[in-house]
Amino acid sequence: MANKQQPPFLHLAELTASQFLEIWKHFDADGNGYIEGKELENFFRELEKARRGAGVEITNASFSEKMKEFMQKFDKNADGKIELSELAQILPTEENFLLCFRQFVSSSSEFMAAWRRYDTDRSGYIEANELKGFLSDLLKRANRHYDDQKLHEYTQTILKMFDTNGDGKLCLSEMARLLPVQENFLLKFKEVKLTAGQFNAIFTFYDKDGNGYIDEQELDALLKDMYEKNNKKDLDHQNLASYRDSIMALSDGGKLYRKELELVLCGEPIM
Repeated sequence: MANKQQPPFLHLAELTASQFLEIWKHFDADGNGYIEGKELENFFRELEKARRGAGVEITNASFSEKMKEFMQKFDKNADGKIELSELAQILPTEENFLLCFRQFVSSSSEFMAAWRRYDTDRSGYIEANELKGFLSDLLKRANRHYDDQKLHEYTQTILKMFDTNGDGKLCLSEMARLLPVQENFLLKFKEVKLTAGQFNAIFTFYDKDGNGYIDEQELDALLKDMYEKNNKKDLDHQNLASYRDSIMALSDGGKLYRKELELVLCGEPIM
């Protein structure tokens, strides 16, 4: 933005998709995908100022008290940061196209099934034309009126928001940022950084019968080992069952082939 000193659009009663994106870019100054630390303080201070200017009643509590209350309300995973899906809950976006997504894909298993449906060429990415089809169906299903210009704006805005490496397409981990924090089970694999060799070793190890795909039982074993390695606490069988069901939504009739497992563990194809 031309003037970084003036936070954009916070005073508006309703934001367009493009204005929402400008706010995000303004306050996520380091571009790491979160509003945190000083960025978060600046955002909350400017939001308070804008609301006061809009005639919204502000309490006399101290800044730290108000900010703590604000974070308790909107920081769903209590990590002390605001991410994109949480910001969508805070700001009044036009037709709220991000929250509209939640009506269409309300759980991680529905998200994975939608990914499989709209990655029509099975490339492991959602490209601009596939994303446009996805958003068109989303808006129809939510009974939202749109024209070609608005659909193009939404498509470009989501690409700009989520395409972190600027390649003009979305990998699974980028697209999953549309999910509510508590539903984004892919965050569990965020710290996993695998080379092609490491991934091949994992696939070979858990494909016990060597038939070229991972079935539910083999996936259970993989998730159990990953959970125990990363969490070092009592196994949560309910969560594991939920993760398994979500991942199997990517599968072909209960068969999770190499490319699908790559998407889960690596966020995008690595071959």
